[in-house]
Amino acid sequence: MAKKKKQQQTPTVVPTTSSGGSNFLHHQNGGAHKKLHKTRDSDCCSINFVKYVLHIFNIIFFMSGLVILGVTVWTVFCKHQYISLLSTTNYAIGTYSLLAAGLLALLGGIIGCCGVWREQRPMLLLYTFILLFVFLLEAIVGGLAYLYETQIELELQHSLNSTFMEQYGVSERHTEAIDRMQQEFSCCGAVRFEDWRYSVWLRSRRKDLIRPTEGRRVPDSCCLSMTPKCGLSDGPSNIPYTGCIYKMADELKHNLILLGAIGLGICVIQVFGMILSCCLYVKLKDVLD
Repeated sequence: MAKKKKQQQTPTVVPTTSSGGSNFLHHQNGGAHKKLHKTRDSDCCSINFVKYVLHIFNIIFFMSGLVILGVTVWTVFCKHQYISLLSTTNYAIGTYSLLAAGLLALLGGIIGCCGVWREQRPMLLLYTFILLFVFLLEAIVGGLAYLYETQIELELQHSLNSTFMEQYGVSERHTEAIDRMQQEFSCCGAVRFEDWRYSVWLRSRRKDLIRPTEGRRVPDSCCLSMTPKCGLSDGPSNIPYTGCIYKMADELKHNLILLGAIGLGICVIQVFGMILSCCLYVKLKDVLD
């Protein structure tokens, strides 16, 4: 009887939810939601804003890659034969390095678009490193192009004449390049047309020459109107007396200035891309973590 009475007197605890606690939790959740919403949408440095600007940058970056690719491919296919006449590989290295930068820019543009669209931080990190590598390539090529542009004429004076004198008729690659140059630039010889009188082609009497002499005074490619054996005469009405070194130097200088301007000009764009991609990388870390 006493035990039953004791049980009746024991108070029953019913769990209740405090309105104050509920309001506090609701306030906290609402604040977190508001903070997340603000981080993604509202201010000028929000994730959505950075993504939008980065998408625009990627389009510009991709287009710059196409420009670089177009210029370097044109240089390789249209001017490559002249490169073989140079004594150093500076021009070729610069051209192919810029070609690699153009290809990387196209790849980087695709990776950047995917990383921004999917909000994938590893892809954004890879994209940033590609931007950095393209920036370094373009800056180095641009700087070297301008430095080499001041030395190209001096190099040609030392090397082009010996190439004409020693390689014409002996090396097929050099022979074709010299013939094409003399026809395209309307020139004859490296410095002057008389240079051919001291060439291996004219004086060696070799039987295995790619272009047989057969009594010619100059190669047929020197002639103003190229016909078989037109090189038998070296009169002013038949051949130009100007050497090729001057026009080739002007041509290479023009190409180097073009490559340098593209390299140094476009590399500035990558700086903005790296800043934007790093900014988005950090903001996504704050939201996703």
